Amino acid sequence: MKLVKVAAAIVNQTPLDWDRNLEHILDAIEDARSQGVTLLCFPELCIPGYGSEDAFYALNTVERSWALLDEILPHTHGMLVSVGLPTLYKNGLFNTAAFIADGKLLGLAAKKFLAGDGIYYEPRWFRPWPAGVQGEVHHNGQIIPIGDLYFDVAGVKIGFEICEDAWVAGRPGVTLAKHGVDIILNPSGSHFAFGKFSVRQRFVLEGSRAFGVTYIYSNLLGNESGRAIFDGGSLIASGGELRAIGERFSYQDYQITTAVVDVEDTRMRRSGRGSYTPSFDESPSKAVRHDVFTYPVIEPEDPDLSQPAWEKSDTLEEEEFSRAVALALFDYLRKSWSSGFVVSLSGGADSAAVSMLSALAIELAEQSIGLDGLKEKLFYIRGINECESAREMLPKLITCAYQATQNSGSVTREAAQEVARAVGATFYELDIDALVNGYVGMIEKALDRDLTWERDDITLQNIQARVRSPSIWMFANINNALLLSTSNRSEAAVGYATMDGDTSGGVSPIAGIDKAFLRQWLRWMETEGPEGYGAVKAMHYINAQQPTAELRPQSAKQTDEGDLMPYDLLDAIEDVAIGEKKSPVDVFRIMHQRYPQYSVPDLHTWVERFFKLWSRNQWKRERYAPSFHLDDKNLDPKTWCRWPILSGSFKKELHELKVYVDNLNI
Repeated sequence: MKLVKVAAAIVNQTPLDWDRNLEHILDAIEDARSQGVTLLCFPELCIPGYGSEDAFYALNTVERSWALLDEILPHTHGMLVSVGLPTLYKNGLFNTAAFIADGKLLGLAAKKFLAGDGIYYEPRWFRPWPAGVQGEVHHNGQIIPIGDLYFDVAGVKIGFEICEDAWVAGRPGVTLAKHGVDIILNPSGSHFAFGKFSVRQRFVLEGSRAFGVTYIYSNLLGNESGRAIFDGGSLIASGGELRAIGERFSYQDYQITTAVVDVEDTRMRRSGRGSYTPSFDESPSKAVRHDVFTYPVIEPEDPDLSQPAWEKSDTLEEEEFSRAVALALFDYLRKSWSSGFVVSLSGGADSAAVSMLSALAIELAEQSIGLDGLKEKLFYIRGINECESAREMLPKLITCAYQATQNSGSVTREAAQEVARAVGATFYELDIDALVNGYVGMIEKALDRDLTWERDDITLQNIQARVRSPSIWMFANINNALLLSTSNRSEAAVGYATMDGDTSGGVSPIAGIDKAFLRQWLRWMETEGPEGYGAVKAMHYINAQQPTAELRPQSAKQTDEGDLMPYDLLDAIEDVAIGEKKSPVDVFRIMHQRYPQYSVPDLHTWVERFFKLWSRNQWKRERYAPSFHLDDKNLDPKTWCRWPILSGSFKKELHELKVYVDNLNI
C-alpha cells in the first residue's frame, strides 16, 4: 500500500479582503497539518475571492494575489498544497491553481473551460487555456511552468480539473487518466442551487471510477460577494467509492475534510480494467517533476461518510432553502457591517418569510459555531456580548414594523404581531393614514379634483405602499441595520410591486424564489421546521390567509390572485415563457394541457396578461435590490435573465395568440 492523507478545504472568503482571506487559508493549512494531512486542495481563486468581478481587471488584484501566495509558501513545508489565484501571462489573464510542494511553487495549472452562462461571467475576465499548451511565468527570479500541466511528486502523479472543467463532455480527466495520474484535484467555486449537490457527487464519483483515481473536490462557502451562495460540501472519492463528505452551509471560516487513500489500489484498478490506454508521449499535458519529497508513513482510516440527518430527509428542498438563505443573510449582515435586520411586516406570506429567515440566520449560526463563535463574528454590534443565547440576541438584531392604513384588516395585524413574537423581533405598530391622506389631499388640491378608486386605482394603492418606505428606512438608519425587501420572484415577473414601496431595501432575500414555493415553505415551517430548530406554530396565522396587498378598501375583497391569476399558473407560465423561451401561442397550448380546470377565455386572459406585464416591468427588475441565487429560474438581470427595458411587448405574438384562441372557439 502507498497511503496518503488528503484533504479538501472549504473557505468563506470575501473579495479583496486580503488580510482575512490570508488568515483563513493559513489557519486551514495549520489545521490540516495538525491532522496529519499531506495533500490539501483549496477552492479556485480563493486568494482574491472568486466574486471579485471587474476588480480582476486591476493589476493591483493580480499583484496582491501573488504577494499573498508568497506569504503562503513558507507555511507549506512538508505538505502539498493547491491555492487559486489569477495569473497574467502574455497579456492574458488566466484562472490558475498554484501547486506548492514543501514550500516551493512547482507550477500553475490553468483552467481550460470557463463558466460563462447564467450567474457566471468568467470569459469577461479570463481566457480559457488551450489543451496541450505550456508556458512559463517569471516570479521573484524563478521560472514557473504554467498551462496544461500535471505534477509528479516523488512518484505520485497529481492533476487538475478546475470547477467547470469537470462539467463538460471533454473533461481534462480523460487526458489525465491516459497519463496515469493518481489524484485529481478539483478546486471549485460552485454556487448553490436546489438539487445541485447530488450532481456534484455524481461527477466526483464517476470521475474517480472512470479515471481510476482519487478525486478531491473543494468548494467555497457562504455568501462571498452578495448574490451567489456557496454551500461548501467537499467530497473525496477513490476508485468509484466515496471516502469523505464535508458539511454544507457551515458558519465557520473554513473546514477541512480528510481521507486516507491508497494510491497503489487505484493504480491496480486502472491496470486491471483497461479503460484508458496509457500514453507514452508526454503531450499534450506536461509533467512537472519534483522528487525531493517524502510521504509520511500513516495508518489506514475508515471512510468518514457522516452527514446531517436533514441531508437524507424527504423535505430536502425546504431544508436547503432555510439553510442557504439563512447563511446568505448572516454573511451579508456581517460583511456589510450592519447591526441587524429591519422588515416591514405586513402580516402576509412574503414579509413573514423574510422575518423568519432573519431569525434562522442567527439561530442556525449558534447551532453551527456556538454562542462564542456567534459573538465573535458579530463583535461589532452593541450589546451582543451580554447575551446568553442567540434567542436573546434577536430583539437586538431584528426590528419589524406593521404599518396600518384604513384598508388594513385585523387578520393581518394579528398575524404580524404573532410572527414578530415568534421570531423574537422588536415590534412596532404605526398608523400611516394621516400621511396617506396628507399626500392625497395635497394632490387633490393641486389637480382641483378628488382622487377616486374608479379613476385612480393604481395611484391610491401605490401611495400607501410608498408612504411605508420612509418610516421603515428610518428604523434601518437608526439601528444601522440592513433593510430587507420582501418581494418574491412571482411578483417580479409581472411587476406586482410598488417601486420605492415594498421594493425598498438593501437586499431582497426571496426575490429569487416563487410565491408557490414560499407558501409551501411556510406550511413546512409551521409543522416541521429545520432540523434542530422545530416548528413555528405562529406561521398558522399566515398560512390560513389568502395573500392580499390590502391596498384597496376592504369591501373590494382584494387578493393577489384576483389581481393577477392563480400563483401556480403564474409560476408555470413564467417557467415556460421565460425559462424555456416559448412564444405566447406555445405557452397557451402547454397551459391548456396542464390546467384543464381553467376555461379557454381565462387562460387566454392570463397568458396575455403575463406577457404584457413582463415586458412592461423590466425597469422594475433592473431596480430590485440584490437577491440570492437559489435555482436556475432566477430573474435577476445582472446575473441570470437579461431582457430589454424597451421592446415590442409581444404585440405580434399576442395577436397570433388571439387568432389561435378564436379558432379554438369556432
